[in-house]
Amino acid sequence: MSFYQVIPARIRLQRSELAVPGSSPEMFEKAANSAADFVFLDCEDAVAPDGKEQARKNIIEALNDIDWHGKGRTISVRINGLDTHYMYRDVVDIVEQAGNKLDTILIPKAGTASDIYTVDCLVTQIETAMGIKHRIGLEALIETALGMANVEAIAQSSKRLEALHFGVADYAASCRARTVVIGGLNPDYPGDQWHASLQRMLVACRAYGLRAIDGPFGDFNDADGFIAAAKRVAAMGFEGKWAIHPSQIELANRVMSPLAQQVERARRVLAALDEAEKAGKGAAALDGKLIDAASARMAENIVKQAELIDKN
Repeated sequence: MSFYQVIPARIRLQRSELAVPGSSPEMFEKAANSAADFVFLDCEDAVAPDGKEQARKNIIEALNDIDWHGKGRTISVRINGLDTHYMYRDVVDIVEQAGNKLDTILIPKAGTASDIYTVDCLVTQIETAMGIKHRIGLEALIETALGMANVEAIAQSSKRLEALHFGVADYAASCRARTVVIGGLNPDYPGDQWHASLQRMLVACRAYGLRAIDGPFGDFNDADGFIAAAKRVAAMGFEGKWAIHPSQIELANRVMSPLAQQVERARRVLAALDEAEKAGKGAAALDGKLIDAASARMAENIVKQAELIDKN
């Protein structure tokens, strides 16, 4: 390991993240009672310009009136972009009036580290002024070419930052990519046209201790397509995926959870290496295969995730 050590962001279970428009308060209670690990109430793309102020009021009321934590949900708000005049009021009004109920703020279209710094500055001052005891986390959407070009700097931008999300729809538009469905694959491309970008964001997350979350799959009637997309990112090392429809929650939870046989083998790996260490050995054989310290680190990741799921 490098002598330079990164302190990981707070551990949170984030297999599924349900997006709920702030302009649709009739959906809030259903979201709170769903099986989603995370819920974000949206001030941004899901809300028309004329509905922004009312959506903000709806969100403040929902944060204060619904027992999100008691129902097992982690609750977040996606604010409007820094290039709009809605953003500062989103942060000020929501954090001042309901910040003690809020877990994280999701920053859309993050382009540079200074975008995160700006929101951090606002949140820090409001927390101090309002006497909010817990630290509200920040998460950022990487959904523009500028954001991806600066993803390593963004990942290091704030101690509040917990996760990066890949926003494939706006990213496709920013790159002028030809798509057939949000988050789906274009058959004209020989493979997965999102792989390189997903991998780059993932490495930035893991290098600097952040959670890596994949964004939406637009066709909520295509369960097989959603599962395929989720399996691709899970294999890469992502730990969560958005659900833009309640039907996608269970699919995300299932794909992003380790299988029972994977957990059982991971525990056997750790037990075998523990016995090897007691015998003065640095490696061992399990099921006819060599296992060593790297095997232990991979096994520990699986076991820790399984324990976190069991606690939820």
